[in-house]
Amino acid sequence: MPMNVILLERVPKLGQMGDVVKVKPGFARNFLLPQKKALRATKDNIAYFESQRVTLEAQNLERRKDAEAVAAKMGDLKVILIRQASEALQLYGSVTSRDIADGANAAGVKIERGQIELDKPIKSLGAHTIKVHLHPEVTVDITAVVARSPDEAEFLAKGGKLVAETERAAQEAAEAAQRAAEQAAALFEAKSAEGEAAEAAPAEEAPAEEK
Repeated sequence: MPMNVILLERVPKLGQMGDVVKVKPGFARNFLLPQKKALRATKDNIAYFESQRVTLEAQNLERRKDAEAVAAKMGDLKVILIRQASEALQLYGSVTSRDIADGANAAGVKIERGQIELDKPIKSLGAHTIKVHLHPEVTVDITAVVARSPDEAEFLAKGGKLVAETERAAQEAAEAAQRAAEQAAALFEAKSAEGEAAEAAPAEEAPAEEK
């Protein structure tokens, strides 16, 4: 049976601060209530929220300003993660939100695992755009660069693209076939031009007979 809660801050896809919403009991007990994002929507709690609304909104505004200042410094953040991978660019394992948080912290930027939006673990090499929620109303994109070496990471960070060995071989074969076809076409055109020139040339006159 759904539970009514009053939100103490904006919760994505749920509502704004002060909204009374219906949620699943498990979601409320395991996330909203322990994280202090909501209170049970009892008469006393609603009255308490209303008495504290001005203070809560002021605190939220202050936290949002702080988050916006941090976001401005994080826009170009690239978290480098060195991993082993196959020739098909697939990782032997995966990169999780914890790995990204640890990588950011190692780079001197404090991010909590729970602030990182990652629908599923990263399982391939490359530069991946990751959303980080610094505040319920402030989100910033950072880049997780997953590479096999520091040099490869630098190449990816500069906008380079990796090509799997199987794709590279297929691409080289296609390019070779294209070159061969172009050469054959050029040779055919050259021979055709020679033949047309020979047909267009006037026949030599036979020598006049002596009288």
